[in-house]
Amino acid sequence: MAAYQHTSGSREVAVAFYGGSFTSLSREDQVCLVEPLQALLASGEVSSLRVSTRPDSLDASAAAFLSASGVRTVELGVQSLDDRVLAEAERGHCAADVERAVSCLKDEGISVGLQLMPGLPGDTAEISVATLMRALNLRPDFLRIYPTLVVAGTVLARRYAEGRFSPLTLAEAVRLCKILLHRALLAGVPVVRMGLQPTTDLERAGTILAGPFHPAFRQLVEAELCFDLLDQLIPPAADGAGPYTVTCSPARIADVVGQKRANMQRLLRERGLRIARVLGDTRLTPFDLIVEDSTGRRRGNIMQDLRY
Repeated sequence: MAAYQHTSGSREVAVAFYGGSFTSLSREDQVCLVEPLQALLASGEVSSLRVSTRPDSLDASAAAFLSASGVRTVELGVQSLDDRVLAEAERGHCAADVERAVSCLKDEGISVGLQLMPGLPGDTAEISVATLMRALNLRPDFLRIYPTLVVAGTVLARRYAEGRFSPLTLAEAVRLCKILLHRALLAGVPVVRMGLQPTTDLERAGTILAGPFHPAFRQLVEAELCFDLLDQLIPPAADGAGPYTVTCSPARIADVVGQKRANMQRLLRERGLRIARVLGDTRLTPFDLIVEDSTGRRRGNIMQDLRY
């Protein structure tokens, strides 16, 4: 912690127990983990604790213990809110467990993050969207969305090898997560991560056998939203016209252009539209796009105007 604070300036220090189901541990083990941190919480050296856990391992008693121990954020491994998908994936919990867990956490004033995993066995795009909408109705503080991957050494890997499971392709995952991200944005719920964080272990050959893994998955999704709005702003009658100038927030230029200029190339390939320049304008929000050519100027907003 001292080393971290030496380089982080005034940033707060939070302690996280992630990567497991914290409340599935015995209460004695939980006490052993949080008790050494209480003096640091009291002194302000640590601002708060956060843990991840299973929805069916959290009741009112567990939530009260977490709150009293300084835990201010809990992430729940929800994955789906469709009971058939949860049963097919052998998750061991149901949608009602999620609703109860969220209610218990909110009663204690604990922030709630929900982790969703589209593309599980038995899932469809329609079910994933329904899961998202049901999750948003629970009023979480944030979401993480991780499309399902086939990892070596898992039951899912065996199903995949036997031909009993087909993961989403990268293109399918991007199209689906574009809708999920857009709906979450409209609801005002932050999506703090999309796609698994690239790690040395994940990127080791033979670890991920199949599925939509990409080290910059979220950018692919946000670039797809930008493409859809660009495509929508230029009417079909304009096919083959141009060149166009696109103006956006400076932070959005890479998403408008797309990775390796994918959006520019796609507009040219599919509609014959040539984008001559993409400019940044600090007066625009990250959701605004302006398209101009010799015939006029059209402005759109991802949050207000996008249809799919």
